[in-house]
Amino acid sequence: MTALPGTHGRHRIYLLRHGDVNYFTEEGERVPDPTLVTLTEWGREQAALMAETLAEIKFDKAFHSGMLRAQESAEIVMKGRDDIPMESLPGFREIKSGDINAMSFERIEAEYVYGFEKAPIPGARFGGGEVLSEFRERIVVALLELLKAPDWSQILLVGHGGVNRAILSWMTNSGLEGMSTFDQDTLCLNVLDIDIIERKIIRKYVRQMNYTPYNLTKDGQFLTTVEKMFARRIKMRDG
Repeated sequence: MTALPGTHGRHRIYLLRHGDVNYFTEEGERVPDPTLVTLTEWGREQAALMAETLAEIKFDKAFHSGMLRAQESAEIVMKGRDDIPMESLPGFREIKSGDINAMSFERIEAEYVYGFEKAPIPGARFGGGEVLSEFRERIVVALLELLKAPDWSQILLVGHGGVNRAILSWMTNSGLEGMSTFDQDTLCLNVLDIDIIERKIIRKYVRQMNYTPYNLTKDGQFLTTVEKMFARRIKMRDG
């Protein structure tokens, strides 16, 4: 397998979360199909800033989950690099939740805002949707499949908040418990190094995590991304 210069089997993933989106209507209801939401103007600005940040990075390939918000983010970040192949990997699609519109605000907070805290509980579902343990397994399988590919040393992968939590929990060997720990701001950057020798994963390093060029120090950013979404919905509901 191709390795990073000066290393013995080291590969690097630049893992992003997609840019800012709005999952709610003006009435505060969740949009009918959240898989079809696209970036807000701020989300596009975030992606453009990340494109500048990564402008000198030489990627072998670029990947995204296939969901519109991830695809749009990847296309903006990779704008002008038409020589670099870009591919959709559906295995990295975001976790599926249940019908949030049918839930009380109290239940939304418990099941959705803090839903990843239930990951270690056997059979626990995220917001009444996908089983958390099965979701993490799906993401890990997709990641291991990507790591088997022999023709890259450095790639871009644009995922989602839950997807990136699952990947980071695998990188840090923290299991299902770790999924609730890793917040991912919109259009954040994680730099992950994995040593692969004779198709075996030998070691893993997290070189950068949740880096946001638009707010390097997280100044004034006291809520998690899901807490902010919940607060936005309450504000829209109450006018």
